[in-house]
Order: sequence, then structure tokens, then C-alpha cells
Amino acid sequence: MKRLKTKLLYSFIIIGCFYILYIIFGNVYHSRYNLNTTSIRGKILSYSIDGDCLQLEIKAKEKMILFYTFSSIEEKEFYENSIALGDIYNFYGVLQVPSTNSNFHLFSYRKYLFSKKIYYIMQVEEFSLYKRNRNIFYTLKNNLYHLIEKRSTSSYLATFLFGDTSLMKSSTLQMFRNCGVSHLIAISGMHITLFSMALLHLLKWVRSNYVKYSFIIGILWVYAFLVGFTPSIMRAVLSFSIVSIGHLCQRRLHPLAIILWLFFFFLLYNPFYIYHTGFLFSFIVSFFLVLSQDIIKKSKCYIKKIFLISCVAFLSGIPIIATSFYEINLLSSVLNIVFVPLISFFVFPFALFSLIFPFLECIFKFSLYILQNVLEYSNAYFTWRFIVPYMNIYWIVGYYIILFLILYYKKFRYIILILLFLLLHSYRTVFEKYLIITAIDVGQGDSILIQLPHNQGNVLIDTGGKIAYGVESWRQRSTNSIASTTLIPFLKSVGVHSLDYLILSHGDYDHMGEAINLVESFKVEKVIFNCGPHNDLENELIKVLKKKNINYSSCIKELNFDSNKLYFLNTKEYDNENDNSNVIYAELNNYQFLFMGDASTVTEKEILDKYNLPNIDVLKVGHHGSRTSSSEVFVDTINPKYGVISVGKNNRYGHPNKEVLNNLNNSKIYRTDIDGSILFKIKNYKLEIKTCPP
Repeated sequence: MKRLKTKLLYSFIIIGCFYILYIIFGNVYHSRYNLNTTSIRGKILSYSIDGDCLQLEIKAKEKMILFYTFSSIEEKEFYENSIALGDIYNFYGVLQVPSTNSNFHLFSYRKYLFSKKIYYIMQVEEFSLYKRNRNIFYTLKNNLYHLIEKRSTSSYLATFLFGDTSLMKSSTLQMFRNCGVSHLIAISGMHITLFSMALLHLLKWVRSNYVKYSFIIGILWVYAFLVGFTPSIMRAVLSFSIVSIGHLCQRRLHPLAIILWLFFFFLLYNPFYIYHTGFLFSFIVSFFLVLSQDIIKKSKCYIKKIFLISCVAFLSGIPIIATSFYEINLLSSVLNIVFVPLISFFVFPFALFSLIFPFLECIFKFSLYILQNVLEYSNAYFTWRFIVPYMNIYWIVGYYIILFLILYYKKFRYIILILLFLLLHSYRTVFEKYLIITAIDVGQGDSILIQLPHNQGNVLIDTGGKIAYGVESWRQRSTNSIASTTLIPFLKSVGVHSLDYLILSHGDYDHMGEAINLVESFKVEKVIFNCGPHNDLENELIKVLKKKNINYSSCIKELNFDSNKLYFLNTKEYDNENDNSNVIYAELNNYQFLFMGDASTVTEKEILDKYNLPNIDVLKVGHHGSRTSSSEVFVDTINPKYGVISVGKNNRYGHPNKEVLNNLNNSKIYRTDIDGSILFKIKNYKLEIKTCPP
């Protein structure tokens, strides 16, 4: 045991030193192209079509993601029928640096692509076929995909056999996430274990171990190719290959040493794997499962063994899951007792059998029927969601040190420390001494979060919302809502468990389009509407509020929460939504904030005539910087020190208007299209400002 401890310690030290030196001295960000490149020849590794958009992953001198917009339905149908994996095309277009997250703590597309060694994306203007695929492996992959597409169970076959969830309904995927069992629909070490065990059983009649293990290793590498050499699959395949070679050479290699050294070589190949969720989940969970193998093996009861494995996997995966979804299901370990054997021994095997033997598809459908019912029942009765805010590196390291010591020294009574750690972290906003106002980047729309110190209150002004402008049905793309991709994850990431107030400046879609999605999925105590008659969108929301017994009111003059007040300056009714916008003045810790909604110069003049406004510290500029708002007289009167313009990048309206920017010339301007989300923290009576540029 002491020798093992020493080896593990040395492994950690060596891996850490090599990684740090590689990051410092190695050229980890390196591309063979530059932004002046306009033509590329590459092989298609994967592709997907969503509405009028074709997305390709190609291998040229390096991997790259390409986007192309079809000009007609005929062009779309042509490429749907002709494009194939392994084909080589000439592409002409413009290279771009991938965008990163424009909201604090949320998903970074750039870092994700870095983890795949992709440094540029290309907006393709035209492309042409250079050479058809002649590779036997790509031919096999194409034929398998075409075979799957013809089946009525295609979405589940693609998911369980190849980890491709693009065909599965988003509602079904969300149910897997809610139950905390989404790892079971990702191609992982479980699939490799099942494959290898099945093949070892089928080949037990083969006397030569060299032939047997060589054949199995070969099959596993072909499967790794079919699913795209994902890090989790590569870890499992390499682990099996190394263990098999050690077995043939009659040398036993310790699993922990294999995991640590594979971890090192993966990071040596690409340090940006550290941003790949699948990579981290696979290695960290495997490390702690191996660390706990003595405890797990002692259990003779299968159900207890599954439960122990689920508990260890759950505890070790919490920081990774939290970083992606900022929420965990505390009952997922219990649910895994049902889902693991159901998927491992029924759904996955019958998916494979039904692909090879089509007459068995009816049995596969029956297994899916059981899975769907168990999934729906579990979502309804066995989801105990717990918000886990963003963990910085210090929280993560502290968490894993505690978990390592508990499992290594088998001090299970100290698991309570993990629970206390999570509870403390989840409600850490109780210890936040400062008031924070964040302008969230929701594209062409508004959304502003106010967080009072010590978690005494949370107010959200507007929700944002995307508008579909009557395009043809074939062009429409399947996009997730801003509430599910931005608002709710962001709220959870900063430790907001519920909203005391949701204030809607007015009834336009870009300000309240996500309100229904928000109140359906997140706890909201009360909703405040503006003055004037309710439009159709507001009436739809009111129906939901009544159904969920959420209080709401309209046209109020002031709002008290804790020791703070929000003053609603616009109580006059106009004949349009923009001028009816709630205009909110707030004095927060001696700083003056003014939120203008979409109020025009007409409303601005009315407010100046009615109120003697002081100089404003932070102005949320009206109507996204449109020329209909922020008149020179209004801006000169309130003399804002800082201006915040919530606006979409390259928006079709040309916001913000140049004249408005000139009117705000004496103010420091922050724009969500350039600066991303903008955070104002009032700390020790000083205003600290942070941005998250995309």
C-alpha cells in the first residue's frame, strides 16, 4: 500500500509539472491557417442539417467547423441526398474565431472547440466536390447511418449506439438530465465494458489469448472510429488495450496508474481537453471508482453494488455536472439502480441486435416503451433538484480533496462533510455582502438582474426573447429558448434559487418573450406588468400565472424590497407598448440607476416635466440605442456616468444609432454585443464593473 501511495504521489507531481511546463513553454494554441485564408480542401468527418443551415466538421490540415446556408429547398434536398462522410470538398468562404461565452459562467463554444483542436470556423460561400469517399471505414459508417435513418426508432438507435442525440426530442433529453442519468445516453466506458465482456464471452472457445484479445481490441478501435474517437471512449479503449497487453505479458498494471498516465498523455496531446466535459467526467469518475473498488467488491448484493457505484460516480461528478447545468438531482443514485441495468442489459443490447437483425426491432421498441414510462414516472416523482452555483478552482480542489480523503481512508461517516460543503456552497449568496446588478446578454432584447446583499432579494427586469419573422418552414431551425440556455443557467450559476419579482417593462417579445418559459421552469414569487392594456403575449402569461398561483399586478408606483425602493416613473397610458414601458428609478447604496425599457423621447419629455431627476450613475439606455430614444435634452439633463446598451450583435435594426452614441458622448458606454454581460458591484461604496466580452 505504501508503494502504491508513493507511486500515486509521484504520478501526480510529474503530471502536474509536465502540464504546467507545457502550458507555459509549449505552443498550445497553434493553427496552420490564418484569418486571410479563403479556400480549404477537407474531408467530411460529420455533418448535420438544421433548417436552412448545413454544419460540417472537416479534416483538412487541421479540424474545422464550417457553416453553409442553403439558398433554396432544392439545394437543401440535393445535398441531403448526396453528401457523405469521407467525401473531400473544396470550400470557399471567410474564417472566423469562434465566439466564447458572453455571459459569466456559461458555455464557451471557443473553449469547447479548442478541446477538439479546432481553432477556426468558416462561413462557407460556396463549395464543390473534389473526390468521393473510398475509405472502407467511412463507407461502413455511412451505410450504418443510412440504415438507422430508415428505422422508426432511428433517434434511439443513433443515441444508444453512436451517442448522436441530434435526432432525439429535446424534452426527452431534458428528462434524462432531470433524473441525473444523462451519462447513460452518452457513449462512454460502460459501452466499451459491455462490448468487451460480450466479445470475451462469445470468444471463450478461442484458445489463443493473443488472437482473442487482438480481435477484441481491433473491434473496439473500429467502434471508437464509428463514434468519433471521443475522449471518454478513447480512455476506455486504451485502458482495455493496456490491461489486455499487460495480461498477455503476465504483468498486472494498477488501474489508478493507468488512469493517471492516460490523463497525462491526453493533456500532453491537447491541454484544452481540460475544457471537455466528457473528458473530465470520464477520468475523474473512473479515478474515484477505482479508488473505491475494494469497498464495492466487498458487497455481495448486486443492487447494493450498483447503488455504491452510483453514489461514488454521483459524488465525484458533481463539480463537472454543476459546471454544465448548475443543478443536480439528489435522487440520481437511487434512480441509477433502475436505469443502469435497464439500459445496460435491455435497451443497449436490443438496440445493437435490432440493427443487425431488423425482425428484433419490436423487442427494442418494447424496451423503449418501458424506458419512456420509467423516465416519465421518475421525472414526476423522483426528482429532487438542488442548485449548485458556479464553482471556481478553489472550491473544486477543496471538494475533491475532501472526497479523496473520505474514500481513500474509508471514513464514510465523514460524507456529511461533502453534504455540508455543498449546502454551504449552494447558499453562499447569504455571505455576499455587496449589491450586484447584471445586464445579461440575451441578444436583441433586455434582461437585468438585481441581487441584494445576503440573499435578501432578487429582482429580474425583463427576460429577452427571440422573434421569428415568418420565414418558410424549411428554413426554420430548432433552437432552444433563451430561458433554458441563458437565463435559468445564469441565475443558478450565481446562486439565485428564486426570484422575488419579475418586472416586465412592457409587452414586446424581445422584453418578455421568455417569461412563460421562465415561470414554468423557475420559481417566481410575483410578476409586475406596465401600465396600459395587456396584449396577447401578456394575456398568455397571465393564464400561466393564474394556473401556477403566481401573484401579479400592473401599473404600480413603487416597489419596496428589504430597505430598497424601486420607483416606477411612467404611470401615464399611451397608445403604444414602447411608450407604456415601465421606467424604473432606483437609488441603491447611494448610486442612482435608471432603467428606461423601450420608452421613447415622448415619455422622456413627460418624465423630465414631472420629476426633478438627479444625475444618474448608470443608465440602461432606452430601446437598445434606437434613435427614437435618448434625446440630447434628456441625456444632458440626467448626465449619466455610465450607459448600458442591451443589443444583439449585427442586429437588423442597426442599433445602436450613431446619433444616440453622440448624445451619450460624455458617458462611458457598455454594450452587450461588444462587452457581453455587464456586472456592477457596489463594494465599499465604490462601483466595480466587470464585463464578459464574447
